[in-house]
Amino acid sequence: SSNMAQIIDGKGIAQELRTQLAQELKEFVIAGHQVPHLTAVIVGEDPASEKYVANKMIACREVGISSETKRLPSSTTQEELLDLIDQLNKDRRVTGLLMQLPLPEHIDERTICNAVHVDKDVDGFNELNIGRLALDMDGVIPATPLGVKRLLEYANIQTHGRNAVVVGRSKNVSLPMAILLHSDGKNATKALDATVTICHRYTPPKELARFCRQADIIVVAVGKPGLITKDMVKPGACVIDVGINRIKDEKTGKFKLVGDVDFEEVRQVAGHITPVPGGVGPMTVAMLMHNTLQVAKKQQAKRRSS
Repeated sequence: SSNMAQIIDGKGIAQELRTQLAQELKEFVIAGHQVPHLTAVIVGEDPASEKYVANKMIACREVGISSETKRLPSSTTQEELLDLIDQLNKDRRVTGLLMQLPLPEHIDERTICNAVHVDKDVDGFNELNIGRLALDMDGVIPATPLGVKRLLEYANIQTHGRNAVVVGRSKNVSLPMAILLHSDGKNATKALDATVTICHRYTPPKELARFCRQADIIVVAVGKPGLITKDMVKPGACVIDVGINRIKDEKTGKFKLVGDVDFEEVRQVAGHITPVPGGVGPMTVAMLMHNTLQVAKKQQAKRRSS
């Protein structure tokens, strides 16, 4: 019916973007540049990580980026991993370097993300890239927040002067998301000029509901199924669900993927909503391809100027 939320088809939009990127990459290579190459590193045995990396490799093939996955045992020490990163940083053939998170407990994620050379950091997790984003400078923007920004633009969601709530405070997704939502559209990051509130695990439930109800845009990324319910959403609001949770379907006993939003309920009040799966996930992968091509172009320009 007409009062149901419009579903933002992340899968379809991502597919379109991948087709555009394939064309852009073709032109880059025809111009005489080397084919961009993405190396992903997985440490340990995490089935979810394996699946995510497999999706990234499929996208690489589709876009025309050469790629490889390096798999290390969970017993790998931080020193060994830093040595490998150093090798890959120095390898002229490697354009982009991706550390699949999470890493085993004994390895410090921040140390590893900062070790990836800023020019090869396709995830945008290096402290220099995060700093550039915070300061509205030109750099690599993390793929998930960039994907969400593209979804909002694609669905013609007005953000300028509007209220946005980001639920979650992770440094890899929520913080860069909040930065992109509030920063100035006139500067390098072409950000969204919204008024932003960040809620997190210490926001009392009543307050969370109050903040969400005032929001024109809600972006949730916490990993808690059903956190955002119908009564928390202002009629007509845009709800972007970054959560990916595997839960057991009570009826069938099978596992299924759900987000952090009670989709069936919230779609009755929201104006726009992203599904899980098929919403933000495919956009993350498409933006990773975008970032890989961007760093290839920047590296090329650097080589020319030197």
